[in-house]
Amino acid sequence: MPVDLTALLPDVSLPAYLAMCLAIAGAYVIFGMAGFGTALVAGPLLAYLMPVSQIVALLALMDCTAAAFALLRDGRAADRAELGRLLPCMLAGSLVGAALLLKLQSDLLPLLLGVFAMGYAIWSFAGKRPSGFTPRAALPFGLGGGLCSAMFGSGGFLYAIYLSGRLGKDAMRMTQSTLIGVSTLTRLVLFALAGVYAGAAIIKLALLLAPAMALGLWAGRRITLRLSREQFLRMVNAVVLCSGGALVLHYLLRLD
Repeated sequence: MPVDLTALLPDVSLPAYLAMCLAIAGAYVIFGMAGFGTALVAGPLLAYLMPVSQIVALLALMDCTAAAFALLRDGRAADRAELGRLLPCMLAGSLVGAALLLKLQSDLLPLLLGVFAMGYAIWSFAGKRPSGFTPRAALPFGLGGGLCSAMFGSGGFLYAIYLSGRLGKDAMRMTQSTLIGVSTLTRLVLFALAGVYAGAAIIKLALLLAPAMALGLWAGRRITLRLSREQFLRMVNAVVLCSGGALVLHYLLRLD
């Protein structure tokens, strides 16, 4: 019999709760540093403890909250010009991605996307990273990020690639967090309209995991403040590499 955790969620055992806290804390260390990547870190462990559909809804709620707190604290560091370029493209890409998700069965797209992300990260680690992107690059990266977020729940690394060639460390981190916040807010509204949060179990779980999220965000921000720009970019490239690897692995596992 599971050990009762609280009266709020009597079916969650203490070991399961501690495992969730560990996954969430680790995920939000990465979010506090790079502004994205929670699904990459927390998703695999949480998948052993709860349905994937609930993971997506839980992380959407927590990502939106984390982005809101980050904006309240450091929002002035976000680059409004880049947000003005990327947000319309991201929203358009999200609409296109949602439509394609309903009509297409493109199994190769996650593989190609993963290979692209891994190739870019390896290229960057080899010292071949471009010195910068022009503002026009916001169009393909914004559209691609919105499309991939809608179809695969993983588009943040495309914004990171673009912003790393445009902004300094702090501006990039906060601009990235803002984009993820808007993206997850859109998803949050759709989930709410679909009744995903009607039973309140996911909201209660998010509240129970909030201390782990806060600890992760605090640690991630502290680590980032100690990093140079080059160290920060290497860390972002590592997250991009892992994101691409996760998509490739997902494709390969589906073949079995």
